[in-house]
Amino acid sequence: MRLPWWTLTLHSAPVRRTSSVPAGMSNFVPACSTTDAQSVDQLQDFVSRARRLFVISGAGLSTESGIPDYRSEGVGLYARTDRRPMQHAEFVRSAKSRQRYWARNFVGWPQFSSHQPNSAHKALQQWEESGKLHWLVTQNVDALHSKAGQKRLTELHGCAHRVMCLGCGAISAREELQRRFISLNPDWRAQAGAVAPDGDVFLEDEQVLHFRVPSCDDCGGILKPEVTFFGDSVIKGTVQFVHDRLAESDAVLVVGSSLQVYSGYRFLLAASDRKMPVAILNIGPTRADHLAGLKVSGRCGEVLSVIQPL
Repeated sequence: MRLPWWTLTLHSAPVRRTSSVPAGMSNFVPACSTTDAQSVDQLQDFVSRARRLFVISGAGLSTESGIPDYRSEGVGLYARTDRRPMQHAEFVRSAKSRQRYWARNFVGWPQFSSHQPNSAHKALQQWEESGKLHWLVTQNVDALHSKAGQKRLTELHGCAHRVMCLGCGAISAREELQRRFISLNPDWRAQAGAVAPDGDVFLEDEQVLHFRVPSCDDCGGILKPEVTFFGDSVIKGTVQFVHDRLAESDAVLVVGSSLQVYSGYRFLLAASDRKMPVAILNIGPTRADHLAGLKVSGRCGEVLSVIQPL
């Protein structure tokens, strides 16, 4: 019996390529052997056969730009520290928690906002330009896809470069809030620790006691990054919009995501229901491995940069 074209077998003949990770930015990329040539060929065949490719990207794409993730073995936030990300309910109910969050975010913002797209982001943008990529959904909040010029894009969990008011819903630029922080805290200083995936840094509680946090200029409401914190839900309209784009597509490629969070995993379940071919490029196992006809282990930039959107 002939297998469907998307059910592919992996081989192990190694091929050596120059690393896609710039010097000094590899600390957050998990250990991974060089992707074998047969796997790259199979992924090329998968991409070539797709006419309207739907891509889901995750934190594994941005580790190659120097932004850590949460779950990677040995190098993710959960592996390196006992620190856990801000919960939505805690941020909303506690002024002290908001003060601590924004103080850390203020210190980390200059570095976080300076990160640039890597070869994987650039490759996906070129796929869009060629007409191969129908839609890209990212679970990342770092704006690197936008910086790379991606247009057919949904930021599923929002973007840390935007700030929203929980009172009136006004949206403003995070850079503008940084200027307000500086104005309100001209003499405030803190020694920063390591940077976290959401852009803040590690500070001791006593360091943030006198940090002042502004309210919304329009209504005096609480300011929050326009991102989906843990414990919160993605806006239903956004989810439906992404389902609609998925329905228009003919194949799904997951890039740099373990899909442990249901907000992204749900689209793989939908793709499976539609019997769409699925390929996954990631270092380490994912929640959707059993749904994929092709699983490639490798660094996103190293692999995507050699795939042609034919």
